[in-house]
Amino acid sequence: MTELNKLTLAEARDALRKGDTTSVELTEACLKAIDAADALNAFVHKTPELAMERAKAADDRIKAGDAPSMCGLPIGIKDLFCTKGVPSQAASKILEGFKPEYESTVSQKLADAGSVMLGKLNMDEFAMGSSNETSVYGNAVSPWRRGNDDAQLTPGGSSGGSASAVAADLCLAATGTDTGGSIRQPAAFTGTVGIKPTYGRCSRWGIVAFASSLDQAGPMTKSVRDAAIMLETMCGHDPKDSTSAELAVPDFEAMLTGDIRGKKIGIPKEYRMDGMPGEIEKLWSDGAEMLKAAGAEIVDISLPHTKYALPAYYVIAPAEASSNLARYDGVRYGRRATLDAGDGITEMYEKTRAEGFGHEVQRRVMVGTYVLSAGFYDAYYNRARRVRTLIKKDFEDAFAAGVDAILTPATPSAAFGLGEMTEADPVQMYLNDVFTVTVNLAGLPGVAVPAGLDAQGLPLGLQLIGKPWEEGDLLNTAYALENAAGFVAKPQQWW
Repeated sequence: MTELNKLTLAEARDALRKGDTTSVELTEACLKAIDAADALNAFVHKTPELAMERAKAADDRIKAGDAPSMCGLPIGIKDLFCTKGVPSQAASKILEGFKPEYESTVSQKLADAGSVMLGKLNMDEFAMGSSNETSVYGNAVSPWRRGNDDAQLTPGGSSGGSASAVAADLCLAATGTDTGGSIRQPAAFTGTVGIKPTYGRCSRWGIVAFASSLDQAGPMTKSVRDAAIMLETMCGHDPKDSTSAELAVPDFEAMLTGDIRGKKIGIPKEYRMDGMPGEIEKLWSDGAEMLKAAGAEIVDISLPHTKYALPAYYVIAPAEASSNLARYDGVRYGRRATLDAGDGITEMYEKTRAEGFGHEVQRRVMVGTYVLSAGFYDAYYNRARRVRTLIKKDFEDAFAAGVDAILTPATPSAAFGLGEMTEADPVQMYLNDVFTVTVNLAGLPGVAVPAGLDAQGLPLGLQLIGKPWEEGDLLNTAYALENAAGFVAKPQQWW
């Protein structure tokens, strides 16, 4: 059998059921891989004792014949998910030492299904970033390299640790969160699969909030089938989250037939950006041809308000962040600054927040506070909300006209080097989200599928956008694309 940590969730599940391996053996293989991969800085809080305890319990469950699909499978959890008794810092200094007394709903669902948590994964601070360079733990590093170049590359962000760990076979799958592309962009950069489900499909309870109307959890996996298996476990109604949808969760895996004959796939003309690299353009047209060959009908569509998506997103997300992050004040939990004699409560707030938040978080909190302030609320925040409604209507019109899914590039380029997009111009970094933010603004499901390599041997991904609550149908289209693309490349082990 291949090295156990290199198995997909589906392969490992089947091997466990047949008795070819045990959860303890799978977990040991992953823990060994994690310990040998410190150079990637993907796992930031390792939990080997907890992992072995859960693996043993999972083996007992499998023997007893009472085992859901995820039982016994070792996974990583993004540091944004609160995990009981395990540091949960959202990669920020301000939450130093915080060990929650509760478990997020999503990580609890995975634990209840018998999955094995190997530890917490690196990310951009408070999920604000596209390159995993804003983390208090330092940069997460991609396992991929450009040709024979030794330059360290970004695994994408904010779920960079999750993407790096899955691509490097440190875990079989991982949780991510997506506020403007933070599952799909890192998946595209690392040759993995990432799905952001419909807003409300997964509970947000116990996930550290960035922008509450945009955040959504999802799986990051090695294949579309794995995404279907893990997503089913993560979904479901949660009375603790008022935005959680009271809808039955279908068997997503059973919907993977690969048959997309007669499906209409929309190609939005507004996504053809000026200066788009030829390789991305070619990948996109190749992807459309693959879906056409599989029996789908390719139609040109228009999403006219796309050009306003990034500006609207970068008003709404910081506004919600400035409100959500007001709770980190050094009073109840997390880090508190050392105070000088005579300092009062105001100085404590100021010093704690100045020390605890990194530059990118400070920048977004200030932008958010500005757009919510009395003189600018209507000019910026309310206008952005109106634009958001128009973007949502663009998608509704396309789906009403019979389109089943929309095919776009996932990212405007392959992974770039760490430090190549410096703080000098944050807008350059924000442009990384150009193809992904519309999906969050409209609350739709979107999946990134690896579809090819660039000239330097780096993965490139395509994005499929689906109708609300139709994740099963979307995953089936992604499955057809995955089969047609036949992407099997893996990074060469240098770490």
